[in-house]
Amino acid sequence: MKSSLAPGIRLITSFSRDSWYRGFILLLTFLFYTAYHLSRKPISIVKSQLHRNCSGLIPPADFNITNNVTWCNWAPFDQDNYKTLFGALDNSFLVAYAIGMFFSGMFGERLPLRYYLSFGMLMSGVFTCLLGLGFYWNIHYFGYYAFIQVMNGLMQTTGWPAVVACVGNWFGKGKRGLIMGVWNSHTSVGNILGSLIAGVYVSSAWGMSFIVPGLIIASTGVLCFFFLVERPEDVECTLPQHHNDLESGETEPLVQNSAPVNNGSIATEVPEIHSEHSEAISFCGALSIPGVLEFSLCLLFAKLVSYTFLYWLPLYISNVAHFDAKEAGDMSTLFDVGGIVGGIMAGLVSDYTGGRATTCCVMLIVAAPMLFLYNSIGQRSLGTTIGMLLLCGGLVNGPYALITTAVSADLGTHESLRGNSRALSTVTAIIDGTGSVGAALGPLLAGVISPYGWNNVFYMLISADVLACLFLSRLVFKEAQGWCGRLPRMRGHHVMFTADVPEREYFRIVEVQRNLN
Repeated sequence: MKSSLAPGIRLITSFSRDSWYRGFILLLTFLFYTAYHLSRKPISIVKSQLHRNCSGLIPPADFNITNNVTWCNWAPFDQDNYKTLFGALDNSFLVAYAIGMFFSGMFGERLPLRYYLSFGMLMSGVFTCLLGLGFYWNIHYFGYYAFIQVMNGLMQTTGWPAVVACVGNWFGKGKRGLIMGVWNSHTSVGNILGSLIAGVYVSSAWGMSFIVPGLIIASTGVLCFFFLVERPEDVECTLPQHHNDLESGETEPLVQNSAPVNNGSIATEVPEIHSEHSEAISFCGALSIPGVLEFSLCLLFAKLVSYTFLYWLPLYISNVAHFDAKEAGDMSTLFDVGGIVGGIMAGLVSDYTGGRATTCCVMLIVAAPMLFLYNSIGQRSLGTTIGMLLLCGGLVNGPYALITTAVSADLGTHESLRGNSRALSTVTAIIDGTGSVGAALGPLLAGVISPYGWNNVFYMLISADVLACLFLSRLVFKEAQGWCGRLPRMRGHHVMFTADVPEREYFRIVEVQRNLN
């Protein structure tokens, strides 16, 4: 008698070889970018420790403060201009990151992703550790910390174009918004872990707040070198289908001919798409893809808001709500928890509606008044603080997550590229690089404006949200046309809408026929 297969084994064998590889790559790249963000976050936690009010603190009994009146602060951040110095330190990283990102995508197309990512994570680990070693080496020279931040910013540009290109190689457009929305939670998970790890050491030996994350990202670089698979064909898996969509607000000819068949549905002929081209796309070629410019400029302002919270929220909570450094860092993680939910919801809604731009625009519009409310009433009680942080995190990080993942992957596999998958890294780098300009401006402006009051910082963030919406207006209008437009009369073509053809697919076919006519 043949024994029945164990339930666990039946579950395992129900997944194909392709599914296992895709799940493995998704998990691996999730860990990689979690480590990238984990190593960026500690600087925001350590800020409140580098400059704090010593007037109410009692020095340790065995500590000689005769020649050190600022014993609980760290020079050169112990002066009244400490906010400006923190802004400059953030900007050292972010400007280098923004500039390097425009070149990183082109390197990512021309170099093996496995080597490129491994090198980037190892070097990021080295420079993150060097920040922490400044504590043990007793370094008080601002130029040292600024230089390390510049180098770390350049090394961290290796991450995003490479991981998005890798995921784009493995996954087609089907449910891409949901898949990448869940996957993109690595940003918030990394921020949360970075905050918690830094919080453990920040009050005792803040150098370890950098060294531990540095060792973690270096370890993931080793993991990448031994296990990353760049493309499905490398392990004889099937290639994903990059069918066209309407997310960019443009209609592209996917269907060459359509004709009625016996059951009344529409038979379509899909043009042959070559899976690979030998030439990498140029910068101008990638910029000319429909939707790239609009989403890039939108991300500039969306990322300005997100990164201002990333670098300044713990200090804001500490100053306004009067939490200590560890408590403020722990509380700030709620913003990232909200960001996880917001990114998933943005991907799910955009998949269902087909409106990437509209989803982003609606969330940005709602985010503006929520930011005003958070600044006005967000610190009245613990419950209010928690609720507003979760809500603002979801609304601020949702559009940012959607644009940097699903939208970038959609545009990087746009129909106009005719299957040139090597463009994905460059398109991703252009979008995220432009966004990184905003990421550099936000913390810098916050450092300049915050001495004149936190209200002015929030007015700046609300204005950025409004500008982000304006840059998406053309694409939102195009998507609205696709949803609400009436069917034109098509002479010489026998096209009939039936239950066998989804409405959006029908609109696409009608538009294609009009173009061919």
